[in-house]
Amino acid sequence: MITDIQITSKPDPAEESGWLEHPPRMGFFTDTSVCIGCKACEVACKEWNAIPEDGLSLTGMSFDNSVGLGADTWRHVAFVERESENGEFRWLMSSDVCKHCTHAACLDVCPTGALMRTEFGTVVVQEDICNGCGYCVPACPYGVLDKREDDGRIWKCTLCYDRLSVGQEPACAKACPTDSIQFGPLDELRERADARLAQLHDAGVAEARLYGRDPGDGVGGDGAFFLLLDEPEVYGLPPDPVVTTRDLPAMWRLAAVAACSLAAGVAGAFLGRRR
Repeated sequence: MITDIQITSKPDPAEESGWLEHPPRMGFFTDTSVCIGCKACEVACKEWNAIPEDGLSLTGMSFDNSVGLGADTWRHVAFVERESENGEFRWLMSSDVCKHCTHAACLDVCPTGALMRTEFGTVVVQEDICNGCGYCVPACPYGVLDKREDDGRIWKCTLCYDRLSVGQEPACAKACPTDSIQFGPLDELRERADARLAQLHDAGVAEARLYGRDPGDGVGGDGAFFLLLDEPEVYGLPPDPVVTTRDLPAMWRLAAVAACSLAAGVAGAFLGRRR
């Protein structure tokens, strides 16, 4: 349950999107070091959000029956088999989800306003407004957004916006038996993640690292971030994600300059011809 939600005046994505009074930014911290691959989060997500069935066919990817995030898979538990230096094999497991980026390129390119920033700082798709243009699909640096072919619209994790609105935690976090998926105010989760990382390093797990936690990264930090036990690429995550629309303002400025130059040239040619 969400308790003692306080209004904050600290600038954040919700405030930048027009929410003058809003709760703290909420998010996920996924500690993959305690994920057991039970897929309870996948099942809970599908049940609560009435997501169509998928993943019953053989994929050839070991125990990974859903392969990756998509319109019909808003939570994906990855099973990664790795060989250690001594030749032994080990499993790396991680429950992936939409990152609810601080600087979300999908919001920048949506022409209908179907994608919106909520008062909790999360990003959701309003399916009744989505026209299925698909501009947001290549804009996402994580490859999260996907079109549901039978209705042509975009679907993704909403961080259970309907549950948050009535003071409940997301279904996936509630169902996780090991607290691998932790939910709460993002600032608190970052502090908790820092402490957990220090604990693992002290225990000799030198390869442990945080992914998406840093507000100074290419997307301004993620609303859903991770503790990983190997390189991000091993889990299918980009090593250095950047907001794909970061150059748009400069491009529009150059386009405006080019348009003005063209207009001036046309006007000059027209006046010269009249003379």
